[in-house]
Amino acid sequence: MKLNYKRTILIGLAFLSISAFWQMYDNVIPLILKNTFHLGETITGVIMAADNVLALFLLPFFGSLSDKINTPIGKRMPFIVTGTALAFCFLMLLPVADHSVNLVLFIVALLFVLLSMGLYRSPAVALMPDLTPKPLLSKGNAIINLMGAIGGVFSLIMIKLLVGNGETPDYFPLFLAVGLFMVGCVVILFLTIKENKLRNEMVYEDDSAASSESGSASSDNKALPKDVKRSLTFMLLSIALWFIAYNAVTTAFSRYATHVWGLEHGGYADCLMVATVAAIISYIPIGALASRIGRKKTILIGVVLLAFCFLCAGLFNTYHPIMNVFFGIIGFAWAAINVNSLPMVVSIASSGDVGKYTGYYYTFSMAAQVVTPILSGFLLEHVSYRTLFPYAFVFACLAFCTMLMVKHGDTKPQKKQSALENFDVED
Repeated sequence: MKLNYKRTILIGLAFLSISAFWQMYDNVIPLILKNTFHLGETITGVIMAADNVLALFLLPFFGSLSDKINTPIGKRMPFIVTGTALAFCFLMLLPVADHSVNLVLFIVALLFVLLSMGLYRSPAVALMPDLTPKPLLSKGNAIINLMGAIGGVFSLIMIKLLVGNGETPDYFPLFLAVGLFMVGCVVILFLTIKENKLRNEMVYEDDSAASSESGSASSDNKALPKDVKRSLTFMLLSIALWFIAYNAVTTAFSRYATHVWGLEHGGYADCLMVATVAAIISYIPIGALASRIGRKKTILIGVVLLAFCFLCAGLFNTYHPIMNVFFGIIGFAWAAINVNSLPMVVSIASSGDVGKYTGYYYTFSMAAQVVTPILSGFLLEHVSYRTLFPYAFVFACLAFCTMLMVKHGDTKPQKKQSALENFDVED
């Protein structure tokens, strides 16, 4: 059985468009809130956490709803097409509100943008498993994540090229470019992927091989042993802690870089682009490393590197080119963590509970991303901008401690037929 790479790449266009949006959102929206509307860091953090609060409710709701419907264009496609169209329309109102300094319009438009994105994120992620044979899901997940990374790089390039100079940058070209990119991706997806036809043709083979995962449940709906449940608890705490650390930096970095390091006119995007590209090129080495030493040790290496780079970054009063080296390491470290964490959670589940345990993963990661913009924003506003990297360092260290307590869910994978099979990720 061979993966249809062309089809998987086309399916990945939905995730490509989603990733392009969120990269722009995390970098540009905080700057508009601070520079145009002069909101404090705490209020900005609350607004930036809104997408994660909505995601806690919208993602499972619309994912489940898309399971239950059936239309002439498929189960997932109506959500993807409608959500993208609505997101584009409301997205175009944001630079208008920014230019006219209309905070009410900006907040209302932003709310509807987030609702529109929440409408189709889960259906978009579910499309690949729908149309990919189960034995090939790891390869499919690898392609989808690579597509998402490319979407993030696109937005960073657009920020670098299109954010205007001056005290009041014109964000309209940037929003238009990213919006059209999102629409273009979904148009190509809709024209090339006939969801119902492909679903009808798809034959899922029953993979009844016994699991080699350490600590997995042996049967459906069977209660976890106490020691396995303890490992799961510490695993979920670790996920929350490293998301608290990492998301604080990604959410506040554009403001930190301009305020502390004096980077102007989108110059901060260089560091983030280095981190993203480093993550992309790290997937194969990370897969090889995890296959040799296991997922847990690979994650621990990633957490140590993450904490080290956060500590080093906090020591710089001004920007120095060596920061690109640190952000390259951050990209590698985050990929090492992100690639292996969800499989460790899912490996604890029985075959009938994978969806539930995947939900646990997203609940803890999203909850962390709700808390950290508010908490870190409060420190930025009322203590100092210089608290950002020490804050991230402390939570990364805590994640290392909790991860040491995880005793189940690890594995030494069997030898893969191709390097892509090491990308056992869903994100």
